[in-house]
Parts: sequence; structure tokens; C-alpha cells
Amino acid sequence: MNKDIRVVFIGTTDFSVVVLNTLVTEGWNVVGAVSQPDRPVGRKQIIQPTPVHQYCIDHGITCIEPLKLRKESQSVLDLQPDLIVTCAYGQIVPDDILAAPEYGCLNIHPSLLPRYRGGAPMHRAVWAADKETGVCLMRMVKAMDAGDVYACVHVTIGPDETTSELEEKLKETSAEIIRDYLPSYVEGKLPGVPQSEEGMVLAPNISPEEEQVHFQSEDVHAAYNHIRALISWPLPYGMINGHRIRFYRARMSETPTDALAGTVLDFSGGSMNIAVTGGVIHIYELQMEGKKQMDARSFANGAGRALVAQRFE
Repeated sequence: MNKDIRVVFIGTTDFSVVVLNTLVTEGWNVVGAVSQPDRPVGRKQIIQPTPVHQYCIDHGITCIEPLKLRKESQSVLDLQPDLIVTCAYGQIVPDDILAAPEYGCLNIHPSLLPRYRGGAPMHRAVWAADKETGVCLMRMVKAMDAGDVYACVHVTIGPDETTSELEEKLKETSAEIIRDYLPSYVEGKLPGVPQSEEGMVLAPNISPEEEQVHFQSEDVHAAYNHIRALISWPLPYGMINGHRIRFYRARMSETPTDALAGTVLDFSGGSMNIAVTGGVIHIYELQMEGKKQMDARSFANGAGRALVAQRFE
């Protein structure tokens, strides 16, 4: 039956590629894909294909890259989709596309809906120190992430897990959703369950202001959850003596200290140790603005030594 259904995939990111690849390897008839336009990447701002576009190039799949999908929806409708599957696209899918396919428009969403509707569900789950999240197969409707849910798979979140690490687990779970539940959906064996508004939490994209960790006002758990939620994108940072330092690897301890919150205590144990209310944040890998990423031990042998006894904001 898979080969008889014309599937159009809509997505952009590395996460999206996992879903698209699973559709292809499971034998679904993917007749085309839609991705955000290619963007300049890196210091030299070289235009590179999005991950989904690159996958389509490698596998001979037609890929449409509209600047504004709502203005170019006919290009998608011309593919005559029987089913549309979306994941991490980055634009609103207009009503005429949602209404077109016989089997509807489904979304792979990395949270346990209705908790974390929006663009940053993985980040928000880690930041909130949730102990579990998951992936849902849901119908796309005009309201954001509010459609009926057909299947959910739960995934645990470890106490030290970063968003980057969680994402890898949820990629595997998304592939599992496609393999185990999409065939039953098109066969009409999965009833959609309407979402309750009770327990609904919004998960907006991370703003630039949220990237800064405030060591003087966030306690040890809040600071640590903040840091691990933004690793490895968009990356958390702290401000000290007017300089921005980004953090790549961290741990926390509830070691008592009398130092003022935000104070760099020392560089013992291979980490930059920062006093916060209720304990210490240990930074193992970091990057001062204008410098390369390095481990804390190397940083201590250079610019780091001057920061001992100084305070992060």
C-alpha cells in the first residue's frame, strides 16, 4: 500500500532528515519534498543546501524551497500528494495545503503534547528539568501543534542530559513512529485523540536574551538546567568583565561555598568552577569571544587565570 500513496515531505533540519530517510527506506512513495531556502553558512557565508535539500540531491528527490510557502503553495499541490508528512520545517503550512491530501497532513512533533507546543520543545523540556518527553504523531491544523494525536512514544531525560543528547534519542524515536505507526494510520486503524488544553505549555524558539546565564540570580539547579538546555545550540554564555564566554560542557555540584554568586572560584579538577546559590557550576569546555573553543585546563593556562575571583553577571 505504501507505494500507492503519494507522499510529500515538508522539513528542513537534520532532525527532519531522519524522518524523510525513514519514509524512503520503509518504501513510502516520496514524490517530493519542501524545505526552507538554502542559507549562507559559516564565516565565509557560503550558500549551502539545507539538510533536507542535500538529502534530496543525494537521492534524486524533487525539492521545493519557497521563500514564503503560503505564496507558493501551488508548487506543492502540483505534486498531487495523497499524504503530507512534516517535521521541523520552520514555516506555517497554509490551509490549502493542509486540506489537499486524502490522508491529511501529519506532523512528527518532539514532545508529549499538549505539553510544549511550539518551535523549541526539546530545549524547554530540558530547561524545565522534565524527567521524560517523547515524540507524537499528530494531525496538522491551523492552530500551532493543536491537532489530534494518533500516537506518542515516551523517552526519559537524564539529569545531566543536554538538548543535543536528547535530540539524538528523539531522532531514533521519530524513525520508530514512522515505522510502527504510519502504516496503521493510513489503514484507518489509529483513532485520533483530541488534545486537552489542560496541561498545555508553549515552547517558543529560544530568544537571544535567553542565551545568557545569570549566575548571580539563578541558583545551582536553574543555572545548570539553563546551560544544558542550550547545548549544543544556540549555546549558553555568561558575561564577565565585559567578555562573553560560551559553554559547551558543564556539570553541577551542591558543594557549599561562601563566595558571592557568580564568582570564579578556581580551575581545579579540570573545570572552571563558578559559585552560585546552592552550589557550584563546573565548566569543562568553553570559548571566549574571539578565541577558539578549548577545555578549561587550557583556558586556565591563558586568559582564564586572570578571571579567578572575578564575577560573572
